[in-house]
Amino acid sequence: MSATMAPGRRRLAIRALGHPSFLLGAAISLVVAAMALLSFVWTPHDPTVLDIARKLQPPSATHWLGTDQYGRDVLSMIMHGAVTSMAVSFVAVGIGLGLGVPLGLLAAAQRGIVGEAVMRANDFVFAFPALIIAIMLRDIFGPGAVNAMVAIGIFNVPVFARLAYGAALPLWTREFVMAARVAGKGGGLITLEHILPNMLSLVIVQATIQLSLGVLAEAALSYVGLGVQPPAPSWGRMLNEAQTLMALAPRLALVPGLAIVVTVMGLNLLGDGLRDLLDPRLARER
Repeated sequence: MSATMAPGRRRLAIRALGHPSFLLGAAISLVVAAMALLSFVWTPHDPTVLDIARKLQPPSATHWLGTDQYGRDVLSMIMHGAVTSMAVSFVAVGIGLGLGVPLGLLAAAQRGIVGEAVMRANDFVFAFPALIIAIMLRDIFGPGAVNAMVAIGIFNVPVFARLAYGAALPLWTREFVMAARVAGKGGGLITLEHILPNMLSLVIVQATIQLSLGVLAEAALSYVGLGVQPPAPSWGRMLNEAQTLMALAPRLALVPGLAIVVTVMGLNLLGDGLRDLLDPRLARER
């Protein structure tokens, strides 16, 4: 098996190296991830320390992106904000994957009353945007990063459930599934050994796309005060705090705005590249 898989991996690597969207998206995503990891061990300044005497300073050798209205170093806040955005996005996508994919697979395997009940329940959850879920969680538990993760994660559940259901349903009519039934395999074993591996590429691509949407959702929730709370830095809250200073220091809104745009663009390009690389039909068309 390894002899047959090795050429496939080599072909995939060659196609990846020749795919501009994938390379650019991967490079941007790696830079953002590296910036987030670096902030755990080093930042130019402490992003939570207020220094009113140095407020609204322009970019300089001491503060590469200047300081905000409270004297905090903007670059340090951007670096720590990357941790917040990526952490919330990854946990939220993990919640969506961990709950949504099994539910979609269950609905496709059972169909009938069970499958219909699962999908209708997903439709009900899908009717509530992440913002509404976050407001409900805020009223019960208060605002915070955990509630933002849960809110975005709950919204992701029906997204992955629909994807898994739509991808798995036609696979149950394929010959290899019928052969597995004849061999005496049950529905659960068939799902794990045959259905899930054949739809895994779709799940990976969708997870990448949901990561980019998670960055946007986290920024939106923090912007309206439902996400990460002070003193922890957040790109969305940086935008909120900068909106009254557009005339004095437009860079305070421009820098976190660009960070959000570049991160989302990188993840979208990465997802687009993965879709092309993992789907041979799209690869042949291009």
